[in-house]
Amino acid sequence: MSAASPAERSVVRELTIRGVVIGGLITLVFTAANVYLGLKVGLTFATSIPAAVISMAVLRYFADHSVVENNIVQTIASAAGTLSAIIFVLPGLVIVGWWTGFPYWTTMAVCLIGGILGVAYSIPLRRALVTGSDLPYPEGVAGAEVLRVGDSTEGAEENRRGLRVIIAGSVAAAGYSLLAALKVVAGSLQKVFHLGGGGTMVGSSLSLALIGVGHLVGLSVGIAMVVGLLISFGVLLPIKSSGHLPAHGDITDAVSGIFATDVRFIGAGAIAVAAIWTLLKIIGPIIRGIKESMVSNRARQSGAEIEMTERDMPITVVVSIVLLSLIPIGLLLWGFAHDTELQGSLTGILVLSLIFVLVIGLVVAAVCGYMAGLIGSSNSPISGVGILVVLAAALLIKAVHGGGSGADAEALVAYTIFTAAIVFGVATISNDNLQDLKTGQLVGSTPWKQQVALVIGVVFGSLVIPPIMDLMNNSFGFLGAPGAGKDALAAPQASLISSLAKGVFGDSLDWGLIGLGAAIGVVVIIVDEVLGRTTGKLRLPPLAVGMGMYLPISLTLMIPIGAVIGMFYDRWADRSTTNPERVKRLGILVATGFIVGESLFGVLLAAIVAGTGNDEPLAVVGDGFLHWSEGLGAILFVLLIGAVYQWTRKISTSGDRVATDIKS
Repeated sequence: MSAASPAERSVVRELTIRGVVIGGLITLVFTAANVYLGLKVGLTFATSIPAAVISMAVLRYFADHSVVENNIVQTIASAAGTLSAIIFVLPGLVIVGWWTGFPYWTTMAVCLIGGILGVAYSIPLRRALVTGSDLPYPEGVAGAEVLRVGDSTEGAEENRRGLRVIIAGSVAAAGYSLLAALKVVAGSLQKVFHLGGGGTMVGSSLSLALIGVGHLVGLSVGIAMVVGLLISFGVLLPIKSSGHLPAHGDITDAVSGIFATDVRFIGAGAIAVAAIWTLLKIIGPIIRGIKESMVSNRARQSGAEIEMTERDMPITVVVSIVLLSLIPIGLLLWGFAHDTELQGSLTGILVLSLIFVLVIGLVVAAVCGYMAGLIGSSNSPISGVGILVVLAAALLIKAVHGGGSGADAEALVAYTIFTAAIVFGVATISNDNLQDLKTGQLVGSTPWKQQVALVIGVVFGSLVIPPIMDLMNNSFGFLGAPGAGKDALAAPQASLISSLAKGVFGDSLDWGLIGLGAAIGVVVIIVDEVLGRTTGKLRLPPLAVGMGMYLPISLTLMIPIGAVIGMFYDRWADRSTTNPERVKRLGILVATGFIVGESLFGVLLAAIVAGTGNDEPLAVVGDGFLHWSEGLGAILFVLLIGAVYQWTRKISTSGDRVATDIKS
């Protein structure tokens, strides 16, 4: 679709009140889903495509709707959903015991200020990394294609079909989750056993959401996660647990404890090396892109005519936002630390922190924006960037202030996590913004209007995220936090980040474990580069290997299975349909439905738990039914996946007949 002419654009609706309202309502759904999924398994999903489908299905009932108005709606929902990745850092304050919950206004302000700063930082990068580069932006291009199809003659039927698929996937996932909450079927399967002189475990959550995640991330990421699982659970865990297991009885606690205290830090080292390698690979193109952006800006200032589709928010406004944001950031940091043991050296720490946020925030925005353009927002190693940010902040603050001990060290750990959370807000938004701006470029949107929509999305997300996080904390708690129960959410990145910060300031961090992980990461990087240069297609994404090493097997094993299912579905679409791209989109939408349905049920269950004070409020059978529930769960889980994908195949091929009828 080409950009509209000035005469055409004068009557085209774009940034409208109804679009903002619809985007806000979609935000409630996808932000809640992302918060729950991120806290449970350490992964979030891109919301642009499902938001676009829902927007088109709703806006078609209004007069004078347009493809660029639909793009504004998905931009708002996408920005808010992406901001939920703040859960990779902020729960660390609860895990270390500094917070017992999430103060609404403080949490909201962290999300809001970090998000707006992320929007501001990404604006100067648009021309360099979107219009002036050949980065593929896979999700941005896919989103534009969805919007174009929805705006076509066949679009109304396409929208209805897409919405039906999302709903079907959501109902299936929520239905299985309900049965698991009733304890009629098992929510997971796990077996711990001896291997060599040590022990290991195998198992998985029976989670349709993880199947959906695997479908979305693709086969190369899935294979890489399997490699990471084999390294950790097939090699490292048996070796590390050798000689440390009880001679008799259950070894589950011992094996799980060794994984938590040893193996996951090896995975952290691999993740850190992968993130650094990514930065080194892209720093050159980023610098060139920024230089080109500055040259273009000087040309515009000299009076050159700028098309509507190239008009960004004025650079003077952007600079003003960046500089003025330092005031609320300073107030936030002062309010966090002024009544703590850091008060005596607060001025120096505040100045250092503001410089850190300003400089590292810009670097992070460029890095995350480039990575999203290269491999997509969903696959971008945003959590690895968060780990590096926390390590950098901790080492810098320790170098200036010292390590401290006791309450002083606790305050330093909490302050480091809080500072990193602001920078991470910048990272999450810049990781998504340029993807949305690429979609806008392809459908002819006005950049400054879309940038305003991004800010609106940040506002919506900032209002919604704190109460959902508080609900999750009050209902389930976080693994490793004081008083956390057996059903506590893993919050894997926040747990790792808090452990790293405590290790830096308490001099208890086992750098040998991290060094071993780094060495493994280097080997994986070499293998990935060799594969890329010799095969051109086969890759072994280092960050995915690190995540497979770091995350519990119960949270990762189902993701590669979902990736394989997605691969077979896509191959069937290529082989057996007249419009494979449309059919593949429906596969993406059903995968998204799996994630949304299970996540929203998790939020609902959290509310019930919080209201009743019972960890298992819906259970109708006792532990004596466990053996039967595992067998029933495994059978029903497989049948449900097969039924939903088969139905999706059927409804997708019915679209071929509809298209044929229209053409004839």
